[in-house]
Amino acid sequence: MADSSQKDLAVVIVTWNVKDAVLDNLRSIFASSPMPWFDVVVVDNASEDGTVEAVREHFPQVAIIANKENLGFSKACNQGIAATNGRHVLLLNPDMRVEPDALAKTVAYLDQSPEVGVLGPKLINSHGHAIHHMRRFPTIKDQLINLFKLPHLFPELMHRYHARDLDLETEQRVDTVRGAYFAINRSALTKVGILDERFYIWFEEVDYCKRVKHAGLEVHYVPSIVAHDLVGRSFAQRALYWKQKMFIRSLIRYFEKWHPTWEVWMLYAIKPPILGMAIFAEVLFRIFPSLEGKIRFV
Repeated sequence: MADSSQKDLAVVIVTWNVKDAVLDNLRSIFASSPMPWFDVVVVDNASEDGTVEAVREHFPQVAIIANKENLGFSKACNQGIAATNGRHVLLLNPDMRVEPDALAKTVAYLDQSPEVGVLGPKLINSHGHAIHHMRRFPTIKDQLINLFKLPHLFPELMHRYHARDLDLETEQRVDTVRGAYFAINRSALTKVGILDERFYIWFEEVDYCKRVKHAGLEVHYVPSIVAHDLVGRSFAQRALYWKQKMFIRSLIRYFEKWHPTWEVWMLYAIKPPILGMAIFAEVLFRIFPSLEGKIRFV
């Protein structure tokens, strides 16, 4: 017999020091439906900007998990997942705005497509343009190209990895989608499990998509579902060196799981010069602040 208290969807939002973004996000969610057919859980990673108090004041219907320290993205997502029994789960970044019908369309699509373990929608940036967020699974070649910042000179080198040949207006099976709006079928959680908490940040969604595919399920990009991604407000608060360090650490962990040992050791070998480049770039950006907006380092 079905659990009458079970909701169709559990929305899990992990946040850190982006109070205004979270409040706007929640407004968009609850504007999508007056009916309580979904749960929302906000997992706060020790924000110091009054996020927890603001959410409690303005959205008392939202469940809040207030961590005393920043546990990282994967672990916080798993806390949120464990706090709900929704039939499907949506991991939603705090700086997202969902279209009014996005949540209902997500549930309908997952209900009609039991073979789909993960769904990603069309994402629109702050300029109104669609974001090309599908990716192919990483290879050692494209990650070395990325780490040494060669795409700044030769952007076409990353076109295969960035799946530039895929049409943003076509529904299709893909390798991975961005974790900003990451809808997981509850059956996938049962079959595949939760996120790997060894990924503090970065590559947790790539790893999960890989596990989904290994379990015989699919990852779909569905452009008829739309959300707006204001991109990385929490990341903007972090220093460049910290971001590069966490990126390469998660990349190595991903390769340890899925790639030959020689590729892992290659990444370990180049880690010191890559972090040295990050330190140099951080100093350069302090001397010439205008360069930071023109050069994307991580």
